[in-house]
Amino acid sequence: MSKLKEGDKAPDFTANDQNGNTVSLSDFKGKNLILYFYPQDDTPTCTKEACNFRDNYQSLLSKGFAVVGVSFDNEKSHKKFIKKYDLPFPLLADPDKKLIEDYDVWGEKTLFGRNYMGTIRTTFIIGKDGKILRVIDKVNSQNASQQVLDLLK
Repeated sequence: MSKLKEGDKAPDFTANDQNGNTVSLSDFKGKNLILYFYPQDDTPTCTKEACNFRDNYQSLLSKGFAVVGVSFDNEKSHKKFIKKYDLPFPLLADPDKKLIEDYDVWGEKTLFGRNYMGTIRTTFIIGKDGKILRVIDKVNSQNASQQVLDLLK
């Protein structure tokens, strides 16, 4: 679980999206940002989460949100994932895990009784002022966008 909490200043970031464009936190000044971290492109649970944000993207935009996904996959992998599922938002490549570590979402996980290190699925809602409004550390992948909206009621 991330040490970051509501009210903290969101760690600044600059990373490349799937097209090699530089994306920074400052690009979203004046907007609410859904910054979601996920383990890997094109895996079943990560695909459900991305497609849920895709399916509710217009609704999120209409409520003033931008959506950005982050994983340690490279730009080429992100591009393929976006194309395959027609994702309308950028995915940031973080192969050196700088953002993942800055947001404190790298940690021990267990799968089939085996422990390993990986990205802990976490969603940060960052306000227009660059401060963290909410941290969702128990992400419901099939309902990720509704989780965000429910928190802000």
